[in-house]
Amino acid sequence: MAMSILKLRNSPALRSAANISPIGVLSRAFSKLSEGTDITSAAPGVSLQKARSWDEGVSSKFSTTPLTDIFKGKKVVIFGLPGAYTGVCSQQHVPSYKSHMDKFKAKGIDSVICVSVNDPYTINGWAEKIGAKDAIEFYGDFDGKFHKSLGLDKDLSAALLGPRSERWSAYVEDGKVKAVNVEEAPSDFKVTGAEVILGQI
Repeated sequence: MAMSILKLRNSPALRSAANISPIGVLSRAFSKLSEGTDITSAAPGVSLQKARSWDEGVSSKFSTTPLTDIFKGKKVVIFGLPGAYTGVCSQQHVPSYKSHMDKFKAKGIDSVICVSVNDPYTINGWAEKIGAKDAIEFYGDFDGKFHKSLGLDKDLSAALLGPRSERWSAYVEDGKVKAVNVEEAPSDFKVTGAEVILGQI
């Protein structure tokens, strides 16, 4: 079943019908997120949870961050990944952004954000372990509502991960999506790295 779905998603006919470009190859066909989308309107009432320790969560009364606070009036690069502590995410995806932070700042980017379908405590521990928390802002999407609203949710039960997300990236200016890229498979790392999105800003 899973193989049949993968073949369908990769079929030339499907790509041609959707008129999809090589960069962001699945963004128009399989998600609601596309150039011109207002990301805050696409996920109404949804908040993210800034990475923090459990004690910080208690002291903040388990506060969350509205999307308007993250995106409005700002130039933001955001990338989503299947999960903290997983291979490609830890070894390639996050490091690609961490190593290009100076270039993002030179282009006037206010925030580089990583979001994952994890609780904020798990993603906090992971961000600290890979030494990226000081460079990148990490947010949890603990219940997956953010990714579901954008059509970027993904069932990764086959890898014992359960409901997660696609691997994706976007450049967002004042809430409006200017560029978006989605990998063909969450295990891929071809179009969502820092170098690709830098070329789209």
